[in-house]
Amino acid sequence: MIRKSLDLRNWEAAVKLVRDWEVNGQAPDVTVGEACERFLADVQSRGIGPAQTSKYKLLTKELTAEFGSLSIRKLSVDDLRKFREGWKLSAISASKKLERLRSFFSFCVDSEWIEKNPAKGIKLPKLRQVPTLPYSSEEWEKILWALDAYGEIHAQSPERIRRQLKALVLLMRYSGLRISDCVALTRDRIDSSGRLFIYQAKTGSPVMLPIPREVLQALESCDEGNPYYFWSSEGKMKSALTDWQMRLKRVFVIAGIPDGHAHRLRDTFSVDLLSKGVPLQTVSVLLGHTSIKTTEKHYAPFVQATQVALEAAVKLSWAS
Repeated sequence: MIRKSLDLRNWEAAVKLVRDWEVNGQAPDVTVGEACERFLADVQSRGIGPAQTSKYKLLTKELTAEFGSLSIRKLSVDDLRKFREGWKLSAISASKKLERLRSFFSFCVDSEWIEKNPAKGIKLPKLRQVPTLPYSSEEWEKILWALDAYGEIHAQSPERIRRQLKALVLLMRYSGLRISDCVALTRDRIDSSGRLFIYQAKTGSPVMLPIPREVLQALESCDEGNPYYFWSSEGKMKSALTDWQMRLKRVFVIAGIPDGHAHRLRDTFSVDLLSKGVPLQTVSVLLGHTSIKTTEKHYAPFVQATQVALEAAVKLSWAS
């Protein structure tokens, strides 16, 4: 017989643990560092994208630095609250990081290393939803003018960059793609009919989007035989994305739109469709949202059918 501390802080928890051992046998004592390694290996084996994987890597690195040699069973809700107190993040970034933390401990529960997910005891920060703000037709005209004036104001910018910048803006406006997806766009994603392959649906069928001739011509003008339209394949993709974001900021400054943002081009694409009566479900598919609830959260006020119904209801009150 060997005496060993249970490393628990109250008698009830100790009794419960011993009873569980008697019924189910003693659970493996896995450290936080070991759990992080196993979790990260699982993430990589699932084929999750590099951007999301890097965020999981950062989280597991921080967990290992804070609790590495500690048994996963010893972590309490209060320990994780103190861990979160060290985050210097905005509310939305903290919410997403907390979701990743919950995913990690959910993995630990599924692996039967712990019984409950302690991260679920941490409340999400209060978020202030910023309303979706598509560009007005006047703002869009200013952006197009700014693209033409970009070369005069930033004369040091190569002609190739100017062509690419205009193609990038047009592509985001008329495809609804995020800027990161546009920068990573390869030439083979556009077929001979001028349709853009967006993604593979769960049914296995491809989701294709017709592209206006104006956008296709802009893309052709900056096609130099490279597999990518907006990345030279040299250096990191992330660095190229940062460069294009900085150039877009200059465009918005020239256009006199200080609060201009690349994502508002995606919003403009979505709201334009909804204002013309395109069903919310169709817009959700085109945006690649995994759930229509995401689309509703951002764009429900712009659904034309809803607006028509509201106006009809109000007009009924006019009748005597």
